[in-house]
Amino acid sequence: MPGLTIGDEIPNLEVETTHGKFKLHDFVGNQWTILFSHPGDFTPVCTTELGQMAAYSGEFEKRGVKLLGLSCDDIQSHNEWVKDIEAYTPGCKVNYPIIADPNRDIMKQLNMVDPDEKDSNGFPVPSRALHIVGTDKKVKLSFLYPATTGRNMDEIVRVLDSLQKAVSNKVATPANWKVGDPVVISPSVTNEEAKKMFPQGFETKDLPSKKDYLRFTNVE
Repeated sequence: MPGLTIGDEIPNLEVETTHGKFKLHDFVGNQWTILFSHPGDFTPVCTTELGQMAAYSGEFEKRGVKLLGLSCDDIQSHNEWVKDIEAYTPGCKVNYPIIADPNRDIMKQLNMVDPDEKDSNGFPVPSRALHIVGTDKKVKLSFLYPATTGRNMDEIVRVLDSLQKAVSNKVATPANWKVGDPVVISPSVTNEEAKKMFPQGFETKDLPSKKDYLRFTNVE
């Protein structure tokens, strides 16, 4: 199985989806994209997750982020499953495409295979994987959950905010960071540069090492 991971460009596969056929690079275009996989249609955890992806679609849109799902069943199955998803999550529409992968080829190329889970026929199924892809078509962050554990949508939004904040400023986000909290200045930025880049000022923590690497500031 290819080791698609952070920094790798996603393969430009042609995929069949509930919104027609397209190549992955064409779909991403110049936007951030969340590419996420599910072990199978008509399964309980997956149904709750796709419903929550739909429920959070407004948050993703505000951040300029597209959604693209994947499950190893066919298009007809996906379309029938969407009815269940929307019934379970009233008022939310699954407006994003879902890739069909009945031959289990795409999930392997995207590093989305769960080695421990099999379907009723003994075939491998996708893991609960999620790649956040940047405008350069490269993976910026990956989550890899087993089939038994559902993902947290608030955490997906939080890491998106962190990634986009880091792109627009030479900063990183500390542990448990959320929007509105101070960020840390990249070690590659000197104090003189920091004074120019962050006119609002920054706080340097006094540490036993006396190294001034832990610098906090606030950015919009």
